[in-house]
Amino acid sequence: MIRLVTAVLLSAMVGSACRPSGPLRPVAVQMGRSLNSDNSVGNHTTSFKAGDTMNLAVLTSGPGSGVITVRWLYAGRLVTEQTREVSYRDDAATDFHIQNSGGFPVGAYAVEVIVDGEPYVTRPLRVDP
Repeated sequence: MIRLVTAVLLSAMVGSACRPSGPLRPVAVQMGRSLNSDNSVGNHTTSFKAGDTMNLAVLTSGPGSGVITVRWLYAGRLVTEQTREVSYRDDAATDFHIQNSGGFPVGAYAVEVIVDGEPYVTRPLRVDP
């Protein structure tokens, strides 16, 4: 019986040591046309063509868990909102993207990044003819 209790306690301690603790710590937001294999942005830009896929990566530092929300806006109106619940054991990149099969209208856009319900950053971007 004592061995069983000891095994359960050790298992719980090891399991909790492996789980990320604390909130996410965002350190940067990247925008571009392509993603690297680690979900960071490969081709940085804030200027897109109508047929491009707009990629965004939120870079976080160290272990942590939380919710990242990205709002894509055109002319001040919400185009789409994406939310991801994430949990990382080390530095990470969380990717988001938007595309329009009919092409994006030319003009000024913005993207808002919210981490755990708190605004983190708003970035302007543009679609050129």
